[in-house]
Amino acid sequence: MRPDPDYQPRATRLRLERKVALITGGDSGIGRAVALAYAKEGADLVLSYLSEDDDAKTTEEAAREFGAKVLLVRGDISDEKHCKHLIGETIREYGQLDILVNNAAIQYPQESIEKITAIQLHKTFATNIFAQFYLCKAALPHLKAGSNIICTTSVTAYRGSGHLIDYASTKGAIVSFVRSLSASLAQKNIRVNGVAPGPVWTPLIPATFPADHVSEFGSDVPMGRAAEPNEIAPAYVFLGSDDASYITGQIIHPNGGEIINT
Repeated sequence: MRPDPDYQPRATRLRLERKVALITGGDSGIGRAVALAYAKEGADLVLSYLSEDDDAKTTEEAAREFGAKVLLVRGDISDEKHCKHLIGETIREYGQLDILVNNAAIQYPQESIEKITAIQLHKTFATNIFAQFYLCKAALPHLKAGSNIICTTSVTAYRGSGHLIDYASTKGAIVSFVRSLSASLAQKNIRVNGVAPGPVWTPLIPATFPADHVSEFGSDVPMGRAAEPNEIAPAYVFLGSDDASYITGQIIHPNGGEIINT
């Protein structure tokens, strides 16, 4: 058989060593967990966040304990100019960008579609999906073969959500974005994948849901509980590493056992 198949493990001691990762929403929740997991695996970081300076500094300090370099960039990613600035600051600081994690999102639960204003609709789409377009477009000239993009979608993209109609719609758009962009970039060997978490215990939950919902949050999945952010982060490590070198256009589903038809 010529050539012989390569059976040797691809993982090095540090799976993300010498890589630079830009993570949106990197100050808290899943973004913080991904940042710390990446730092532990040897990556240097750019953490994009909206306005929570204290949370961002906490994440920065924790990542630095793993030896990572960290750049914090404050601002609103729903603004295309800021997205261009964010990519520019990354290149200015590190001279490279290897992993773009499009993670930041907002949600505003409403009892019916009649409660969703045009302002809310535009804000949700601008933050959750338009920003991913802006960032990928700005990042593309700096990505090279072996670079990759990871987008956070949601279980709601697949099963819907009666009280998060606009949010779930953006998450469905992200799935299509991943599949389409991956096809566009495959020949460049730039991989594009996504992660679709189920219920995850993050600050977004008590900040956006009523107390009775928060007390039962995650109890409806087969595992009977919400995930901790650090149970979601390994999916991003895998997709960002060379272990996933033959995976593109795919979605990983850490959702506590809910069966999803993809």
